[in-house]
Amino acid sequence: MKHLDTLSVHAGREDLSALGVHAPPIDLSTTYPTPDLAIGTASFDALVAGEATAANPIYARLHNPTVARVENAIAQLEGMPACVAYGSGMAALTAVLLDARSRGNHVLAVRPVYGTSDHLLASGLCGLETEFVNASEIAAKRRPDTALVIIETPANPTLRLVDIHAVVMAAGDVPVLVDSSFAPPCIQRPVEHGAAYVLHSATKFLAGHGDVIAGVVSCSEERARPLRTVRAATGALLHPLAAYLLHRGLATLNLRVERAQASAEIIALRLQAHPAVASVHFPLLHQGMQADIFRRQMRGPGALMAFELKQGYAAASVALASVKLCTPAVSLGAVDTLIQHPAGLTHRVLSDAAREQHGISAGLVRLSVGIEHVEDIWADLEQALNAAASVDIRPRVLVSA
Repeated sequence: MKHLDTLSVHAGREDLSALGVHAPPIDLSTTYPTPDLAIGTASFDALVAGEATAANPIYARLHNPTVARVENAIAQLEGMPACVAYGSGMAALTAVLLDARSRGNHVLAVRPVYGTSDHLLASGLCGLETEFVNASEIAAKRRPDTALVIIETPANPTLRLVDIHAVVMAAGDVPVLVDSSFAPPCIQRPVEHGAAYVLHSATKFLAGHGDVIAGVVSCSEERARPLRTVRAATGALLHPLAAYLLHRGLATLNLRVERAQASAEIIALRLQAHPAVASVHFPLLHQGMQADIFRRQMRGPGALMAFELKQGYAAASVALASVKLCTPAVSLGAVDTLIQHPAGLTHRVLSDAAREQHGISAGLVRLSVGIEHVEDIWADLEQALNAAASVDIRPRVLVSA
């Protein structure tokens, strides 16, 4: 098997020589001529049934060649037989949940997960009962109608790790979905630990430039077929232009992650030493069982971290308002450094109790380190933290004249 560095450049491009091109073409057709009705009918039936290819794409909601190329590439990077691409990470998760209903009505999920994922699961919008549990409770909480187990590792936004292999063992014959958006394939490959589905918000590291919304699920071909059927029925196919940009982003994935990760290691240690910071959540700094999971499961700590400010929400607000190089915005995994406040934005939809239980406090700030020079990133963070440290949070006492 080729090294991941090579696959990231060449995967999904196997047909280019036959096409006589060097760069993958963008197929923007919405419909495809069907002069041979028998071939057209057979192709329609195959694609609606979830087959990966057919003699004729028929209609762009069913299949697109540009999308198929990036699916092929990501499947190779994940070490999975198949990949199904959607218009967003949430569309990808929704498809897996809708398909899960064919196996049962109960889902087990381990918090924390991305805030909108949590909201979708808790709402019952997909017709499933979701029970949020600790990873250690999965075996005991599993029921005959349990259709899926969902974990996110590293978790958003606390970077807490979940032992994928242990969860797979506890789940038994129930398939396990791992949201690995914080850890692209060069850092973590959940299939190596038994995951049935690997989900990425491809908007993040896989595309990497802040200009694509996409979601992907890698899995076996058997599991991919019903996911394609859901995608065709719901119209959730990734747009071909987005697929092209995503595929282009994969070529530099490993280089981008390597650079950002190296900077993140330096910044995490400096944050840990800054007087305004109470604690830093970063896989390289994990201790005890979390450190053991990190060593067994990941090839590196990644470029995401979260840190707790001693002066809480007021300090977080000042820090976000004070950055000049870093961008105060949601999302992650882009070439530029992004910083945001989970309790106020990405995880605002959670209840106060749920946020408190899982460490998403008012003083927690999430940082996605980009590929800028590390000293420039740190200089910006340091001045913002210094401004945050000067916040006066003492209660004001009114003195009458």
